[in-house]
Amino acid sequence: MATLPGLSDRQVRERVLAGETNNVKLPTSRSYARIFQENLLTFVNAVFFAISGVFILLRRPSDAIFVAVVIFSGVVIGIVQEIWAKQKLDEIALLSRPHATVIRNGEEINIDPSEIVLGDTLVLRPGDQVLVDGEIVGAGRVEVDESLLTGESDLIVKVAGKPVYSGSFCASGSACYEAQKVGTDTVAYQITMGAREFRQVYTPLQAEINLIIRILLLLASFLWLLIGISFVSRSQTLNEVVQRAAVIAGLIPAGLILAITLSYAMGSIRMLGQNVLIQQTNAVESLSNVDVLCLDKTGTLTTNQIELHSLHPIARSELELRSRLGDFAASTQARNRTSEAVLIACGGYAKPIRDEIPFSSARKWSAIEFADHPGTYILGAPEILMKATTLDDESLDYIDRQVNHGYRVVLFAYTSGSITLESIAGSTLPELTPLGILCFSDQLRPSARETLQGFVKAGITLKIISGDNPQTVAALAKQADFSDDIRLISGTELAQMDEAQLMQAARNYNVFGRITPQQKAQLVRSLRKSGHYVAMTGDGVNDVLSLKQANLGIAMESGSKATRSIADIVLLKDSFEALPHTFLEGQRIQNGIRDVIKLFMVRLSCVALLIFAIAIVSDSFPLLNKHSAIVTLIGVGIPTTFIPIWAQPGELQKRSLVRSMLHFVVPATITITLVSLTVYLFYLVSAVLDLPPNVGLAEIEFNIPRTALVTILVFCELLLIPFLKPPTNAWTGGEPLSGDWRYTIVAVALLVVYLLILAIPPLRVFFELSPLSLQDCLFLGLVAIEWALILRLSWRTRFLDRFLGVDLE
Repeated sequence: MATLPGLSDRQVRERVLAGETNNVKLPTSRSYARIFQENLLTFVNAVFFAISGVFILLRRPSDAIFVAVVIFSGVVIGIVQEIWAKQKLDEIALLSRPHATVIRNGEEINIDPSEIVLGDTLVLRPGDQVLVDGEIVGAGRVEVDESLLTGESDLIVKVAGKPVYSGSFCASGSACYEAQKVGTDTVAYQITMGAREFRQVYTPLQAEINLIIRILLLLASFLWLLIGISFVSRSQTLNEVVQRAAVIAGLIPAGLILAITLSYAMGSIRMLGQNVLIQQTNAVESLSNVDVLCLDKTGTLTTNQIELHSLHPIARSELELRSRLGDFAASTQARNRTSEAVLIACGGYAKPIRDEIPFSSARKWSAIEFADHPGTYILGAPEILMKATTLDDESLDYIDRQVNHGYRVVLFAYTSGSITLESIAGSTLPELTPLGILCFSDQLRPSARETLQGFVKAGITLKIISGDNPQTVAALAKQADFSDDIRLISGTELAQMDEAQLMQAARNYNVFGRITPQQKAQLVRSLRKSGHYVAMTGDGVNDVLSLKQANLGIAMESGSKATRSIADIVLLKDSFEALPHTFLEGQRIQNGIRDVIKLFMVRLSCVALLIFAIAIVSDSFPLLNKHSAIVTLIGVGIPTTFIPIWAQPGELQKRSLVRSMLHFVVPATITITLVSLTVYLFYLVSAVLDLPPNVGLAEIEFNIPRTALVTILVFCELLLIPFLKPPTNAWTGGEPLSGDWRYTIVAVALLVVYLLILAIPPLRVFFELSPLSLQDCLFLGLVAIEWALILRLSWRTRFLDRFLGVDLE
């Protein structure tokens, strides 16, 4: 590298003045103006703001303020959360921005990519990203992964004169390239202009929720149309029409998306506290669905701090073997952890080389041909190199012993001829002379055992996929208490299988050794085809293909730039031990969201059914705007702020959101609607019977029946919370026992709040409620308790399930 002079400081200044720099700003997220626009200018907000405006014209400022406060509070919280998300996205883009190594004045220096100028000579090493378009210069050789640009997974050999494109990654080898296109002219800029902009990616859960909201929006629009027709054709006041329109607007669960967004935001914040950085918005959802985790041994199960443990010379002295190994490690241009460990243990001197084949995870060996010595030295996996040589029984026994102790074993060999990538393409290696066997130790992470047990607790099936010897991987897995039933298979065996056999092997085995990057990606793809939701961890360039195949890609912070750039999650400080907590966090978030949706759906369905039912039987409207607001606030709004926080992880139902809710939502909705309708009609009939003989039905006071309806709805919704999270077996039926009393305590506290609203005249007047006697409150309380017993009986006997002939649970 040092033989290339690069640009001088004067040449760099000239190019900067000419504007030939790489200083372009890529959009990383939405602008603040767009955040405000998308949160404020929505159809639902427009409806609510219009209703507030009409209330002001009708001189009902309290209604207008109430509607505006409810809507604006949601808008403000949404804007604040998304501004926080924007800032985090911008920080992530800044933190993950790669640095460039350039040669200037004959020396290597590290600079920001924006400081690259046209004509700069850049250094490319394994794991580095190609930052600008250019051409290889000098004597280096690299293998480049262009799959992010072309979609093809094959590595492309690049030598002097060959073009390289920004957005690709160096998989092996080292070389220099000259910057020929910078800034907006590069391939990467053209691609990432759209790719790096903020885009709303909906998770499967969010997609189903959006479907529900669209259906409710259609229902609300239909009801608004009916109200408009009724206003034209009947003698209803504008005030009545606006009140009804406001209640119907409440059928659109604007707060539901807010609750879900805040749940994801809280989860991301908690994960960041565990050194887990969420890079994709759907990563939280993915975490909750993962049932198979594929681990790469090096850097995840182990510390990735390799040491040369022992040497076994073959037909020569250990001193001679150490000398040749040291020179090999010192001379290689494609440094890796193995060569660095050899150099530390053996020393050595860098010698001029005629040719070098860098290590590749696919080949599993590297080679160097020295300029002053005939022949080629090769360092690689024994299973691969032994195809071209023969080892004595003593060496074979030594390999077996070391492998079974969990050491990584490498064979060092020699051939008298030259080896090039072109010469071995499609053929085997020439005959080799073994020189010695190297054993490397790679220590387990201190928390490896606890981490693996955490995965088991989260219900995650583990698969260890490694490029090392299967026996070595299995030995390390046993040390980490990976499993009592270790079933291992090698990449050589997998290579002989067809697609169906490979899919079965991916399911049946849990330790895979001597796996190539392509096989690793095939295994992940096979697991996904088998119906599993797969997460993959990795730290090296060889893991890029498998990370892209997985449902969820997880990278180490110390890993290559390539893995970090495509991963959905990055483990800061290589916090592998945080992963079990991360999976549990994902499950907890989705469980909380599903519980929130159940309460929302019960309330929305009840109100919608009551609107139709009461209109049919009494030609009246059940609720006023403030009545609807208090039912929503006490029965759903406040409880749903606690549910996502207190939710617990656990196994998730694999069926769709809608079907998984039917067992709880349908019986609760039907029974609450029938009880509420009965209570409303009872008080309405009582009001009619209490009318003086000379007063017509048009003079009926609807406020007492409406107050009774609000009260029974609040009582039933608060009783529904213990059913959602049963503190004891007495409350089980709709949901399994949770044993958590916090939800019930919140329900009792909210019941007291509502009774205080009824008892305190200013609050009661503000919410347009009529006073209820103690006898009325006790009566409604007994009705609610009787409803709860009937609902529990319905759940426990599975009456509705059997009536419909389906399994709703």
